[in-house]
Amino acid sequence: MKKMMFKSLINVNLYKINFKELLKNYTILIIGLFIMSFGVALSVKSDLGTTPISCIPNVLSFAYPLSLGTITIIFNMLLIAIQIILLRSRFQRIQLMQIVLTTIFGYFIDYALGILTFLTPTTELDKWIICIISCFVIAVGVFLEVNSKAVVLPGEGVSLAVKQVTNIEFGKIKTMFDTSNVVIGIILSLALFGTFKGIGLGTILAGIVVGYIVRFYRNIVVKLLNKMGHTKKEEQ
Repeated sequence: MKKMMFKSLINVNLYKINFKELLKNYTILIIGLFIMSFGVALSVKSDLGTTPISCIPNVLSFAYPLSLGTITIIFNMLLIAIQIILLRSRFQRIQLMQIVLTTIFGYFIDYALGILTFLTPTTELDKWIICIISCFVIAVGVFLEVNSKAVVLPGEGVSLAVKQVTNIEFGKIKTMFDTSNVVIGIILSLALFGTFKGIGLGTILAGIVVGYIVRFYRNIVVKLLNKMGHTKKEEQ
């Protein structure tokens, strides 16, 4: 009788959680964030502007005595707050993991910038080479994030929240969100410095090509998996 009462107090669904799968998913996500942080750091070093989601923190990092990683954390906390306001009771508690992930991502960015202090491009060609490399590196991180099957980052989270409230297609919302970040970044840059600082043609490039590069990586992985599948069948 006591055993039955004890079991009734336990959430049986807890035992249905595949902790091994959960650990794998979040490990992939953390690795993706680490790689993405180096992509962001490279884009900052190119001095041509970083990705749309990072352009507002990047502009503000030139105006205030805070690191880019710290401002990124604050900015993403604001995005999480927007999600909570939009969804209210529909906001899932698991999404609070975004707080942990965005904090880790912020520290990763500062770490990557510290590692890349030696990188100081002097010519426009050098800047564009670093900028293009950053797009490919960021795309690797995004690919791992998207395929980790874990909690999304606040940038995607706020777009999903708007989709849930408005039923507008996610792709359209994401495009509008990225565009809004760039526009706000431009306004902040002009208001604070009277010129473009922390934002530039590299921001536009990243906004256009990163998605295509992610799809390119996905196609390569699908082809490799299919090839491995055929090889195993032939061996059998």
